[in-house]
Amino acid sequence: MLSDFSFDEMVVFAKKIGLPAFRGEQIFDAIYSGKTLDEVSNLPKALKEIISEQYPKYKIAHKFTSKDGTQKFLIEFFDGNIVECVLMKYKYGFTICLSTQVGCRMGCKFCASTLNGLARNLSAGEILGQVLLVNRELGGSRKERKITNVVLMGSGEPLDNYDNVLKFIELITSKKGLNISERNISLSTCGLVDKIYKLADENLNITLTISLHATNDEKRAEIMPIANKYKISEILDACKYYYDKTGRKIYFEYTLIKGVNDSDEDALNLSKLLKGFLCHVNVIPLNKVKERNLEGTSRLFAYQFVEKLKEKNVSATVRRTMGEDIGGACGQLRARYLK
Repeated sequence: MLSDFSFDEMVVFAKKIGLPAFRGEQIFDAIYSGKTLDEVSNLPKALKEIISEQYPKYKIAHKFTSKDGTQKFLIEFFDGNIVECVLMKYKYGFTICLSTQVGCRMGCKFCASTLNGLARNLSAGEILGQVLLVNRELGGSRKERKITNVVLMGSGEPLDNYDNVLKFIELITSKKGLNISERNISLSTCGLVDKIYKLADENLNITLTISLHATNDEKRAEIMPIANKYKISEILDACKYYYDKTGRKIYFEYTLIKGVNDSDEDALNLSKLLKGFLCHVNVIPLNKVKERNLEGTSRLFAYQFVEKLKEKNVSATVRRTMGEDIGGACGQLRARYLK
């Protein structure tokens, strides 16, 4: 798919099919403007026919708007598969939460994304396509980007689709593309230890976020099957390696589940685990997923949990919930199919 190509790769592609370099830039600009092939007016009809099979065929299938202004987009791909991405407006600009897979195979008990398992990985260009389509929806283009921050926290486990995610980061940070700074990109993982080490060795400046959600391996395994493969101690060792290689503060996600991981003892144990870490904890009251029997802790209790962490000198905040009424909050994204 042509959206998988970098600017230089697109120019090479144009030359391979007997076209001058400027045609490659025209194709590249059309894709990065979020245009369909029919909307591209500066390419000859014959050329459109040549590239039609490889031109991206993703589209916004539906858009939902929350009462808080958050927008959720259903993005449909060439094969009918659909993922969700979420656009959130902050004082500093727009943040987009992207999916990296159709579904997920990690099996976390509190998350909707994994309910139907993994259908397939998204290509780098399909991950990018979510940004391009929403950027256009905001009135942006390749040279006038509206989106300021990217979080890889939607459907799927980014490090389970490692190569495509790395290529996506290359594409979106390219000065010839949308030129988003690596420092404005966050990647969330449930803790694939070998891939965290590998990511650290890429020498990128992206923010690493760990979905922790428990303070011991036994409790974590009850809600996150990945804990049967990687121990918390192994994850923390990998995080220290990541920090040593990049100098980037580590973020930990901790979803509060009523009666499971929200006790005073849990707060104390979490502070012990993270002692000496340059890190921040995002505490998240569980957002309801109708297929699950788990209940979230109240926001008032979440603030009390945060205060207990702060008393032990752990930086922590309660994450603001956005888009809950449209199923766009943390843990609510899922693979969908048009009926």
